[in-house]
Amino acid sequence: MSQLPIDAVIPDLIDGLASYPQILLSAPPGAGKSTRLPLALLEQAVVPGKILVLEPRRLAARNIAHFLAQQFNEPIGQTIGLRMRGETKVSAQTRLEVVTEGVLTRLLQTDPLLDGVSLILFDEFHERSLHADLALALSLDCQTGLRDDLRLVVMSATLENHALRQYLPDAFPLTTEGRSFPIHYHYHPLARHAQWSSAVASASLDFINHHCGSALLFLPGMGAIRQVQSALQGRLPSDMDLHLLHGRLDMSAQHAAIVPAPKGRRKLVLTTNIAETSLTIEGIRLVIDAGLERMVVHQAQTGIDKLVTRQITRSAAIQRAGRAGRLEEGQCLRLYSEEQFQRLPAAPAAPILREDLTDLALNVIQWGCDVKDLHWLDTPPTQHWQAACLRLTQLGLIDTRHALTALGQRASQLAATPRAAAMLARIETSQVSVLSTACWLAAWADKPVTSGPSLALTDHLRAAMAHKDYQARAQSLARTMGGSLQYQIDEAMLPLLAANIWPDRVAITRGQPGHFMMANGHGVTLDSQDILSDTRAIVVCDLIATDQGDSRAYSAIALSITELQTARPDLFGQHEVVAWDDKRGMLKAEKQQRLGELVLNREPLDTLSAEQQAQGLLDAVRQKGINALNWQSGSQSLLTRARCAQAWGLDITLPALSDEDLLASLDTWLAPFIHGMSRWQTLQQLDLKPVLEAWFGFAVTQQLNAALPTHITVPTGSRYPLRYNPENAPVLAVKMQEMYGQADTPTLANGKVAVQVELLSPAGRPLQITQDLAGFWQGSYKEVQKEMKGRYPKHLWPDDPANHLPTRKTKRHFNQS
Repeated sequence: MSQLPIDAVIPDLIDGLASYPQILLSAPPGAGKSTRLPLALLEQAVVPGKILVLEPRRLAARNIAHFLAQQFNEPIGQTIGLRMRGETKVSAQTRLEVVTEGVLTRLLQTDPLLDGVSLILFDEFHERSLHADLALALSLDCQTGLRDDLRLVVMSATLENHALRQYLPDAFPLTTEGRSFPIHYHYHPLARHAQWSSAVASASLDFINHHCGSALLFLPGMGAIRQVQSALQGRLPSDMDLHLLHGRLDMSAQHAAIVPAPKGRRKLVLTTNIAETSLTIEGIRLVIDAGLERMVVHQAQTGIDKLVTRQITRSAAIQRAGRAGRLEEGQCLRLYSEEQFQRLPAAPAAPILREDLTDLALNVIQWGCDVKDLHWLDTPPTQHWQAACLRLTQLGLIDTRHALTALGQRASQLAATPRAAAMLARIETSQVSVLSTACWLAAWADKPVTSGPSLALTDHLRAAMAHKDYQARAQSLARTMGGSLQYQIDEAMLPLLAANIWPDRVAITRGQPGHFMMANGHGVTLDSQDILSDTRAIVVCDLIATDQGDSRAYSAIALSITELQTARPDLFGQHEVVAWDDKRGMLKAEKQQRLGELVLNREPLDTLSAEQQAQGLLDAVRQKGINALNWQSGSQSLLTRARCAQAWGLDITLPALSDEDLLASLDTWLAPFIHGMSRWQTLQQLDLKPVLEAWFGFAVTQQLNAALPTHITVPTGSRYPLRYNPENAPVLAVKMQEMYGQADTPTLANGKVAVQVELLSPAGRPLQITQDLAGFWQGSYKEVQKEMKGRYPKHLWPDDPANHLPTRKTKRHFNQS
């Protein structure tokens, strides 16, 4: 067996397993970490129990399991096992299992001790999927609290692993540089005015015709693959075959893209970033990189994903190019400039920071801890976590205390997304036709794929029923549910089943064909030519957020609101709403029947409680803005000085005071003072100074007034107001003669804040602005004195103003005194 770079570190890794709880292995693609290392661990019987190899992609998991089993001249399921959702091939003889990420999470949830497992290898961890982050966090928790003998090896193709080393400070780090051949780089920026797919095809063909070998063309997504495939039609060299490679292809098509080209022929593989690292495609020595990728960005507020096309990162560009140098000297064509390559961001943001956390949240809650209790490489964003928990509550899977409900406990046992699992758990006692339809719907919902121009969910399900992957998925769910799978759809029950998966996407028409409002408060549009566009109510089953305005629906089904209310009355509620109608200048009060944010029926309310009236006025303030209140000089001064105290870092405990914060906390500070009010004019008469003083508290208000007073006493004994602005020093405007005898700049807050002195002429015009009064007296005052003596001869302009008596009078009055 030929040597691979990983062979040099295998002895150290095996020794490290005896002493270290975790090992961090950095090895570039082609080093052998996915294949040679597992074989060495098996051959040397390093650990007593089973080894799990975690793969981020199903295609990679299947190929690696197949390769490893071949080395033992066995089919998968004996020494080498494979577990993927809907497919399990293991036996009593299995010593190593290749599993996908969701499977490892379920194994941990089923058996937190992972009985019989001694070692987990996290392969291609640099791809940073949600499931990988969760599986590692749960494994570390298991290792810390339950299994100190469990060993973890985190393997990454990225040599720069500073974050991982900080995350796992006790891990034993190992690095191998990998094996690669020289790669020659070419840059060909595409013309901006050119049709993109045609330009990509032409540049790729020119590159292929000038070099030998098979080629890999990286494109941002399936749509781009289809466009470039069409542009290449009939133009490929006679010795070249065209293949596609992406996650939604069936296994036979994926296998055809990966195996070596027949002797005497070569191939061009159009692929997404699925081929960046975890797959070796035989015979590739040419890489063409379009420099783009399609990425899912989750919008926590609406629960809707947005697909964005963006430039790849520099690390991804390097990974892509590396495919050309796996087996021999290679060539890489980048369809962008070298300058653009240098400007690419270094690495992508982790999926846990930008994707939907609903499934992750359900798993963390099922694990029995708070999200803060687990050790994360990147902590889930608070907003996304809260949105995920709210969605789980709406689905009925957790209660308001974030504990699993009975429905949630059953749903968590089903190998389905939280939405689909909630639906399946609700209907598992239904008749066979309903259960079977639910399994088909859950299989499709996990990875929706459209079928032709129709938006009808029934058409999409029928197309899925002819697809082997969906068949296997639906059959697996049916077995889990204890039922049998029928190849027909219960069309009468399908709308209600869909509403159970997507209750937040039940939508009613906005009066214009194809325009709907969903229960989550977000708009969605359908093709106005589709039959569903004139329907009163629908369930939107597949959609994507757009750059502006409404989302775009790709699948939907008509729904009877009445039937939904009968089947799921818990989704509907009665709400008394009091809001300010700014156009009419009065409170609007009504009782609403609502489904989420959808108002289905309205009835006017004749009488309002004092609390409802107050809330209506607060709503008016929110609409009009905080400046619509009657801010008199005293209240404005207090607010401004409080904001200054915060901006200048004074040790005074105050609430958040931006305009946005004031609006957000109206219920706290304003509501107690408007009880019984019903008219805007009455609110406008309210003095806000005592309102703020009550909010701050007596002690804090006194502390603020002492630190930042409204007025300051000058050497003549006069008191003058200070002008405050959080962005500048406080300003004292005073005639120069009244500051004689003041050697130093006045200060506030026990000397922490220097006052900016605006020295005025006898006519009240600014002569000098300074925060260094002593420096001014000794310096530029001489120029002012010289000019002012001539302009204002009746006023005092002493030679030593810092030690002269201050005065409000002219020379004549001063001399008489």
